[in-house]
Amino acid sequence: MGTAVTHAPAMEDLTEDSEPRHGPVTPGGSAALKRRGRRENLAGYLFMSPWIAGFLLLTAGPMAASLYFAFTDYNLFDAPRWIGLDNFSEMFADPRWRHSVRVTLWYVVVGTPIKLILALGVALLLAQKRRGQAFYRAAFYAPSLIGASVSIAIVWKAIFSDDAAVDRAQQFLGFDAGGWAGDPDMIIYSLVALTVWQFGAPMVIFLAGLKQVPRELYEAADVDGAGKLRQFWNITLPMISPVLFFNVLLETIHSFQIFSSAYIVGGGAGGNACGPADGSMVYTCYLYVQGFENSRMGLASAMAWMLLIAVALVTAVLFWSQKRWVHYEEDAR
Repeated sequence: MGTAVTHAPAMEDLTEDSEPRHGPVTPGGSAALKRRGRRENLAGYLFMSPWIAGFLLLTAGPMAASLYFAFTDYNLFDAPRWIGLDNFSEMFADPRWRHSVRVTLWYVVVGTPIKLILALGVALLLAQKRRGQAFYRAAFYAPSLIGASVSIAIVWKAIFSDDAAVDRAQQFLGFDAGGWAGDPDMIIYSLVALTVWQFGAPMVIFLAGLKQVPRELYEAADVDGAGKLRQFWNITLPMISPVLFFNVLLETIHSFQIFSSAYIVGGGAGGNACGPADGSMVYTCYLYVQGFENSRMGLASAMAWMLLIAVALVTAVLFWSQKRWVHYEEDAR
């Protein structure tokens, strides 16, 4: 019967006064580590310096200046004169400002849902395997790349002008409504049509979300006898709800910032910048008129900060509401 022999580690070289084999930790070594850390931090700040400079000079600085100008009478040529809350009082009492708010809200409430519904519908079609799928994706996405350009806005205005493509199509169908670009009641619909036409970006995001839905869920639903509509309502929508929330948030903020298309289709510098009878006078267009056509930069700054506050409130409401309809994987665990 063998005897188990254990070996204790040799302790003859380890005494209370002995140092670790890698050498003693001296105050000088600690200082060297600190200097090395400072050099690494300095290198990191140097790499970040272009972004920091751009943020301070092109974002934070102009924002601070506009906040100051919002409480002044400033026309871009004379020194700003402090007037307190007079710009805000004048803004709230201005009927054209209130009209621009109504037009913008109408554009956001109508245009954004239609755009997202169309984007989701096309994404559902493209999520199925079919020939030429890559071509269709590129074709549907292309308007999102060029739709915000000035050239497209000029073409859009020409299409919706009197005796142009849309007007002739209406005449062929028996309607004599005229061109939308010159009609104060119809021009806003041409802007909605332009933003809906640019549904490619949210479509791609929806398509990426649909690809992440497990196919096993649909197979189980087929076994249970669930139809396509019920599968869409009970499986697809809950599973892509985070993607849906992202698109709603992004497109809502983007809709509040509409300017170039409304400015060009409405007439631009050669006419009424906000469309016939202010038909396309969205908020940013009226802000431009006050700031650069009327040289009232103080009032325009106050309007810009009100827009920022409004978008922040809408964003906060959307984040608050997501608890009720957005489902994350962590919540299911």
